[in-house]
Amino acid sequence: MARALFINGVGEGHINPTIGVVKELIRRGEEVVYLTGEQMRERVELTGAKVITFDVSKYFQEFTAGGRSPAAIAGGLLRAADVVIPAVLEQIKGEHFDYMIHDSMFGSGRLLSQILNLPAINSSTGFALNQFGFDMWMNSLARQFPADVNERAQQEFQQLVANVQEKYHVQVGSRYEVFYNPAPLTIVYTSKLFQPFGEGFDESYKFVGPSVAPRSNSDFDFSNIDTDNLIYISLGTVFNQAIDFYKLCFEAFANTKYTVILSAGRRTQITELGDIPANFIVRNYVPQLEVLQHAKLFVTHGGMNSTSEGLYYGVPLIVIPQTADQPMVARRVAEIGAGIHLNQDDLTAAEIRKSAECVLGDPSFKRACVDIGYSFQGAGGYQRAVDEIFTYKQNLGIM
Repeated sequence: MARALFINGVGEGHINPTIGVVKELIRRGEEVVYLTGEQMRERVELTGAKVITFDVSKYFQEFTAGGRSPAAIAGGLLRAADVVIPAVLEQIKGEHFDYMIHDSMFGSGRLLSQILNLPAINSSTGFALNQFGFDMWMNSLARQFPADVNERAQQEFQQLVANVQEKYHVQVGSRYEVFYNPAPLTIVYTSKLFQPFGEGFDESYKFVGPSVAPRSNSDFDFSNIDTDNLIYISLGTVFNQAIDFYKLCFEAFANTKYTVILSAGRRTQITELGDIPANFIVRNYVPQLEVLQHAKLFVTHGGMNSTSEGLYYGVPLIVIPQTADQPMVARRVAEIGAGIHLNQDDLTAAEIRKSAECVLGDPSFKRACVDIGYSFQGAGGYQRAVDEIFTYKQNLGIM
């Protein structure tokens, strides 16, 4: 069978959807070499893939050096290519690969496909972006910065384009190509029903739904938990050091009929939360997929991975976005009636409580979630993703 090179970053929202895909590729006889950060080595190695790594701290140092305007972020991706590309080329020296899969937002994937002359597949763990949607998003972000900041960042971007093209003998292309790394085949881990303007994407985009694969077994005990009134709260794995928000949740749901499971994140010191109400179960980590199969409401940051997992199991949402594409996800959840979008600024305990009671008391939210969940489950998941990858490579004569 064939050898695949998989290029990815370190965010769990980008890694987790690919785990089932990699396992399935290997089960069907493929060999996979997977680039990620050292902190993700064990998780990826459990799939059977060989792991190679890059310097994550140096990557983010380069990525953030130019600022946060849209052009500066694009420039950061090009600057960080000097961390990723040499690391990959050094570690795969002398090896043969038949095709490449790269994360849509990590950067460097499209450049490496040119350097290595490999057919490429784009792995899109967020919403798919075409040029039109990308331009709308960038224009919206650009309005948050002064014109002179945007202009300087655009000039620096153009210089970085010239530098990268000269150094690596590649064609960089537009900001859209730098941001999204388009390829002849794009695997999108959502359904057309949840994707904004889903019918506007051509057949090169394969909407396979969330890649919900079983994770490691846990010993979390549900036997003494009232799952009839279970609320689950999590701000994901990155921007989850939110002591004030967690205390706000205590205020919102203490001494109520609800049982609340709160996943505070591994970097949160639970002792800093003070007195924990009797109806709360607070852990640094909980098995999210297991909890969601019991929960009646999910209060989330709106990361694509967490949102998709909640909807997959038909759980209505309250979305409180923190950063990145989370506001876009929150808006989409509200648009389809699957939950409520709250702004973290000036958020009160009363507002959280009122929103929870609204969602739990109105069956239309649950119906919308179930409809989306059915569309996710019917999209095929990681098995469909691998079917599409095999069709693509076979059309290219790769066996």
